[in-house]
Amino acid sequence: MPTFASFDGLRLHYTVWEGDGARRPVLLQHGFAADTNANWISTGVVAALRSAGFTVISLDARGHGRSEKPHDESRYTEDAMARDVSALLDELGLDEVSMVGYSMGAIIALTVTAADKRIRSLATGGVGSGIVDFGGVDLRVVKPADIASALLAEDPASVPPSGVPFRLLADAVGGDRRALAAVASASREGRLDLSAIGVPTLVLAGEQDQLAAQPERLAAAIAGARLVRIPGDHMTAVMSPAFAEALVSFLAAPQPR
Repeated sequence: MPTFASFDGLRLHYTVWEGDGARRPVLLQHGFAADTNANWISTGVVAALRSAGFTVISLDARGHGRSEKPHDESRYTEDAMARDVSALLDELGLDEVSMVGYSMGAIIALTVTAADKRIRSLATGGVGSGIVDFGGVDLRVVKPADIASALLAEDPASVPPSGVPFRLLADAVGGDRRALAAVASASREGRLDLSAIGVPTLVLAGEQDQLAAQPERLAAAIAGARLVRIPGDHMTAVMSPAFAEALVSFLAAPQPR
């Protein structure tokens, strides 16, 4: 399976499904503790995009999936994860892509879109006003320290309630819980400059997703962004056929090149 050395030498895994070449390639970035399979293949998103003729590229973020998993939290800043996306575009020799990110992947996608002009359109899922107010995960719902504690707890019964879904997901996909705890604990670098995003943007949000509360505030903060609400909560919205349908409709529409 293909890997490449990112900007700091860490080896990251990616997958490419070739399309018909008629449309801009789509780059997918999964959420925290998930991977390409859990976030995109098993949910039907890859199949829907391929059926529409897109070339689909999915990156396993550092610390996740088949990519390398250091336990040093300094390797997991949002800037580093955004630079990984740009490094993959360099590796593949791509000068334009559409980008889709979910949850943690949405934060990465927003960060890289603000900095890398090769991202020509953007779709986010699983995030809302937490991006506007905190620059990332909604701290009103869950704190990174609770996620890290949940992942490192010896006794699952002692896991903080807000961290339980992340512990369950990490165990379900066979994740490295120490690496994931380092991801959760990594220092954040301030608010995202959403005004720097000038590409067509779709905000997808589950109607019962607490981590994507008030998604209209995120859409309003990005010039021209459109909001589509999807049935489901943080873990299930991406599984809804409505998620893939809205995504394909957005990406297949004529867009500036």
